[in-house]
Amino acid sequence: MLSKQYERLGYVSGSMIFINVFQGLYVWDALYQERAILTTMDITTDGFGFMLCFGDLAWVPFTYSIQARYLVDHDPHLHWTVLLAIVGVNMIGYLIFRGANGQKDAFRRNPDAPEVSHLSFLETKRGTKLLTSGWWGMARKINYTGDWIMGLSWCMVCGFNSIVPYYYAIYFAILLVHRSIRDDHMCQEKYGDDWKKYKSIVQYRFIPGLF
Repeated sequence: MLSKQYERLGYVSGSMIFINVFQGLYVWDALYQERAILTTMDITTDGFGFMLCFGDLAWVPFTYSIQARYLVDHDPHLHWTVLLAIVGVNMIGYLIFRGANGQKDAFRRNPDAPEVSHLSFLETKRGTKLLTSGWWGMARKINYTGDWIMGLSWCMVCGFNSIVPYYYAIYFAILLVHRSIRDDHMCQEKYGDDWKKYKSIVQYRFIPGLF
């Protein structure tokens, strides 16, 4: 897409550079933190069926490339101060996303490790431990919040003249809300009264103090 924009417009825009950097960071993180992905809902619960097959082969390539494709023909000419602000949004999202996922993975692997041993938790009747402090004391799906903020920054580099690049943020918000509902139902069946107690401690789903 970057080379195509250069072919079409005769230059590479700041927005195109940043969308490649943002998504490159996202891909690098997934590869570098691969072992943490093995404990996610996609692997442990959903299994490999139509949803993941169709999603990975058709849906993801379309939705993840729509911003770069838009920029091939439409340079929003964003000022460098606006681009830097969007970089800040992306970094906030990444900090939340990686911090929360890294903390959960470290706790699952070794709850007594120095970086997570101070965290409080609820021990369930099943013998598992649900974090009630740190990132996971803020909201039950705080990692989803960080993931969505990063996705929003991808859309923002396309400017604000069209809703088309924001399709990803809109679709992703719907997906994450639906997924959180599925997860909540699954955990209710899995943990029973312990899940109700956990939800009374960690009351918010995505945004501390709001939702």
